[in-house]
Amino acid sequence: MGKLMDMINGQLIDIIEWTDSTRDTIVHKYSKGNNDEIKMGAQLTVREGQIAIFVNEGQLADIFNPGRYELQTSNMPILTSLKAWKYGFNSPFKADVYFINTRQFLDNKWGTQNPVMMRDTEFGMVRIRAFGTYGFRVTDPESLLKEVMGAAAGDWRVSDIDGQIKRYTVSALSDAIAESKIPALDLAANYEELGSYTMNALNPKLLGLGVQLTAMTIENISLPEEVEAAMDRRTSMGVVGDLNKYTQYQAAEAIRESANNPSGLAGTGVAMGAGLAMSQAFTQATQPAAAQPAAAPAAGGFCAECGQPLPAGAKFCPNCGAKQAVKGVCPACGNTVEPTAKFCPNCGQKL
Repeated sequence: MGKLMDMINGQLIDIIEWTDSTRDTIVHKYSKGNNDEIKMGAQLTVREGQIAIFVNEGQLADIFNPGRYELQTSNMPILTSLKAWKYGFNSPFKADVYFINTRQFLDNKWGTQNPVMMRDTEFGMVRIRAFGTYGFRVTDPESLLKEVMGAAAGDWRVSDIDGQIKRYTVSALSDAIAESKIPALDLAANYEELGSYTMNALNPKLLGLGVQLTAMTIENISLPEEVEAAMDRRTSMGVVGDLNKYTQYQAAEAIRESANNPSGLAGTGVAMGAGLAMSQAFTQATQPAAAQPAAAPAAGGFCAECGQPLPAGAKFCPNCGAKQAVKGVCPACGNTVEPTAKFCPNCGQKL
């Protein structure tokens, strides 16, 4: 009889612990074998970075933080109440034991499966792709078991929640780029700010899952090829600086391309000529129109001999020295008239 009791007692669980041999297990459901009954006085070991939760018939019971425990009704108040134990009655019992990993899970990849649209002030509507890494940890084990894991039979890993976090990340990043109004040319200089904004926007959504982001990194935001080509051209123009240097740059580019062109220098001449013509036309179009000298008013008329303008009241031409006829004045209106005029051209008075 004594041997039988020893055999029965040996089948009951007396040491409960979890030594995590993986790097991606979030929740581990403890199981020893066919008989998972736990006897009073069993030893429970919870290591740093872990939390142990006892579940009785689907109801969350007692929670144990890191440490070593001897299971008694005194340190299992909730389970004792659920089992209706009174007066410290000790009896083997059956309960599900879950170990929750509370350490950080780092270097998880995220990325946009489809392009995300953004409105840029310079390029209009632009499709972008992005990728990076994120880190998270469990902050609310009870919510994780109730709302996410449920009645999962085995271990629960990072891959079981990774998809949901990625979808949240892409949505939050799209909002971050839209609200920040950062031009496409300046996105690369603002990865850190966009990552912080995305993480702060994501954490309230993840509270219901019982987890929290601890890191969010944007490694790259890529633009369509045509936008990148336009950016390269603009950068080249910025390096060139002025149109004369741009003409030289175009000529150098044409020579370089001709080296790979079977048509040789013929194609080079055409390209150089076209580049020069375009540069000259652009220069003329962008420069202000040259001020044309205004014709000097002929206040004194023109010399009858050489045709040069005369100063007002001049009696001799300053160019050829010819004597000039003295103009008269109309007695009716006072208008200046030529010496040979018979009528005033202003009022018609006979002279």
